[in-house]
Amino acid sequence: MYEYLKGKIKEVTPYCVIVEVAGIGFRLSTPNPYSFAEKVGESIKVYVHQVIREDAHTFYGFKTKAEKALFLKLLSVSGIGPKSALAILASEDYAGIVQAISQSDAKYLIKFPGVGQKTAQQMILDLEGKLEELTENFTSTANTVSTKVPTGKVAKELTEALEALSVLGYANKDIKKIEKELSQTTYETTNQYLRQALKML
Repeated sequence: MYEYLKGKIKEVTPYCVIVEVAGIGFRLSTPNPYSFAEKVGESIKVYVHQVIREDAHTFYGFKTKAEKALFLKLLSVSGIGPKSALAILASEDYAGIVQAISQSDAKYLIKFPGVGQKTAQQMILDLEGKLEELTENFTSTANTVSTKVPTGKVAKELTEALEALSVLGYANKDIKKIEKELSQTTYETTNQYLRQALKML
């Protein structure tokens, strides 16, 4: 099993990140592909987890070992698959996720796509008391996003962010609810649009 890859970021899409290692392009599904956008063309180290099934071999990529560890913990919960785990991690509020589980805060957990009341309770049941070793690696990400002057123009970056939300599993009706508000403000990158959208959702 692979632990990490070292290579160059060649492409970022709403679906994945392409990392080239020794002439081979690895397609990595990540919680938020656009968090890698500023690194395109640069050499980076990405922690990976490989899932092998009859119909597909899939690589999942993470910026840190702690993020990968949290992903694996989520996968251990009955009812949570890789897609749901990526959607949960896309908010990048790892400290909030760990805190919600430790405090049995199901209301916080059900805001993620694919997580209903039953799955949230299962997460708490399966993971409570098992995430302490990860807590020190995460700090709250109540980050502010720098904005420019509102323009009302739908930017390419906004379109990419909305597509990424759809890939993560958010319903079209929920995406439409926030699209107008997002389009009134111009952010500099797709990652900023996506992070703001995740907070609104």
